[in-house]
Amino acid sequence: MMECTVSWTGANATSGSRSGMTFLAETGSGHTLVMDGAPDADKPENGGANLAPRPMETVLAGAGGCTAYDVVLILKRGRHDVRSCSVKLTSERAQLDPKVFTKIHMHFLVSGRGLSASAVERAIAMSHEKYCSATIMLSKSAEITTSFELLEF
Repeated sequence: MMECTVSWTGANATSGSRSGMTFLAETGSGHTLVMDGAPDADKPENGGANLAPRPMETVLAGAGGCTAYDVVLILKRGRHDVRSCSVKLTSERAQLDPKVFTKIHMHFLVSGRGLSASAVERAIAMSHEKYCSATIMLSKSAEITTSFELLEF
């Protein structure tokens, strides 16, 4: 079982107001994550102060972290000499509430010695088809596409 407690901090750090939209997440593994909303010019009391990532940005980052972790682990387990892996995620969201992700593109940049394009392609596919809980879950509402670049280290 995984646990997380998310608490509204109540105070806007820049103004001291109790109307801010900053939240602190405390994970079951003992880590903390701050989230905030975008400022709202029309209703400042409903907006954030742009002090931290938005909650949906953290969802997107979590999906990127999950799949990058898998890709590196799959390549390492295959005894490939992977040296770096990054993934840039771009997304589109629905216009109306709930504003779920409708499209997510993940572009991987992987480097190593003697890595083959087929090994990287296979690792990405395995992550998205079998291992990455985050991308598999998000694929229920979003079209997820991938691409990659392979650099020799």
